[in-house]
Amino acid sequence: MGILDDAFLKSLWVFHLATGSCNNCDIEILDCLTPRHDIERFGMLLTGSIKHADVLLVTGAVNRQCIPRIKRLYEQMPQPRLVVAIGECALSRGVFIHSYNCPLPLDHVIPVDVYIPGCPPRPEAIIAGLVKLIDQRKAQTGQAKV
Repeated sequence: MGILDDAFLKSLWVFHLATGSCNNCDIEILDCLTPRHDIERFGMLLTGSIKHADVLLVTGAVNRQCIPRIKRLYEQMPQPRLVVAIGECALSRGVFIHSYNCPLPLDHVIPVDVYIPGCPPRPEAIIAGLVKLIDQRKAQTGQAKV
């Protein structure tokens, strides 16, 4: 394990992509950034550029117009890249499952590392999912769980 892997585990920069959701999941993500839940204590920082992000948080149903854009954003992320699907719409299309405009769930478009179910998921569930992501990454790099 190198210095870069250690830095990657302790300082994950997160990019949030809303693919046309109802904004409930977006509000819960913003709630994770407040002092009450304080996701920054895990070293996670919300970034405004996909080119600086280590983690891609996706909320909302993937519609036909978003598919090429999601793929392009995923390709612009630096390696190693991680993807988190948040909410029922990103996981299984939720209420849009029979819609003609939402043909695929997110994991059919890009590979997803962690799924966080709920409509909307509570901030505690989002934090637990992101901590699980860090633990997965530690297991891949061979670090012991702290």
